Amino acid sequence: MKIECNAKINLGLNIVSKRTDGYHNIETVFYPLPIFDILEFKPSDTWKFYTEPAIDCPPDKNLVIRAIRLLESKYSLQPLDISLYKTIPSGAGLGGGSSDAAFTLKALNQIFGLNISDEELMETASKLGADCAFFIKNTAVFADQKGDNFSPCNISLKGLHFVLVKPEVSVSTAQAYSMVSPALPDFDLRTIGSLPINRWRDKVKNDFENSVFAQLPEIAAIKQTLYDIGAVYASMSGSGSAVYGLFDSPVPLQTAKAKFYKCTVFCGQMG
Repeated sequence: MKIECNAKINLGLNIVSKRTDGYHNIETVFYPLPIFDILEFKPSDTWKFYTEPAIDCPPDKNLVIRAIRLLESKYSLQPLDISLYKTIPSGAGLGGGSSDAAFTLKALNQIFGLNISDEELMETASKLGADCAFFIKNTAVFADQKGDNFSPCNISLKGLHFVLVKPEVSVSTAQAYSMVSPALPDFDLRTIGSLPINRWRDKVKNDFENSVFAQLPEIAAIKQTLYDIGAVYASMSGSGSAVYGLFDSPVPLQTAKAKFYKCTVFCGQMG
């Protein structure tokens, strides 16, 4: 069994306040992005887990393995040989690890006929990361509190095209949070679906950008270049370091690669 595990982008990200538990209250919109990791599951005599390329991560930290162990604590599962083929860049703000974990939960539910509801899968996924539960239903949501409280968001980017750029540098989420000053937002992201995309540039903001751009001006330059080549909206996703641009018409991959030398570049159409 093979499944595709898509990435996500943030449409706006407001850091609203610091919480007493050490986290932050945020507001953002999660939206699926059609670039994919691939998970393959095969029957096996013992549990095996392989990644390509190799991931330097202890087993107790790997989200796929943690997802398996969460289900194993409740259900009797037969061993599987699991291969993960990574395409979604790490340290990019795209939720690749969270997506892999969520799709692992969904795959095991299907393979073993566990009949776990989406709501229960979301509850399990939320134990693995704030954005992990988003990938269970995998549709646009407004997220607040720690980024793990979801409500429907009536927005569609279908028909738009994207260019996603991941520079060589990565951003530590913890470091990014340490550099921001929480504040109430000027724009309510719950209304983003009613705002024409050509007006997003001045309204829909990512609060991480000011501090990250000051530390890593090459990321700011990527955003500006996306606007220079015709993006109707561009933003860093999450705490970075990936930056995406949304376009009315396709941008050829070779054109984009020529503009963003030494970066990992993806082009495609939004769903």
